[in-house]
Amino acid sequence: MKLNEAVSKRLLELLDERKMTQYQLYMKSGVPKSTIGNVINCSYDSVKLRIIHEMCQGMGIGIDTFFASPLFQEDNLV
Repeated sequence: MKLNEAVSKRLLELLDERKMTQYQLYMKSGVPKSTIGNVINCSYDSVKLRIIHEMCQGMGIGIDTFFASPLFQEDNLV
């Protein structure tokens, strides 16, 4: 899977775990709703680390927690 797809899946997992909507993430993180939607829909070839960091802050997690997933293991990425 591509890196942007892994980021999208991980974001959806984390939102689901926290029972958060995209709108709630926008309200807590300040990341525009359109940006969150674009990340989830894989509209970007790559996502800036700053955006991931801001979304993590909105979910109350560290960036290390975001990337602590088998989705980001090298053998899962192309």
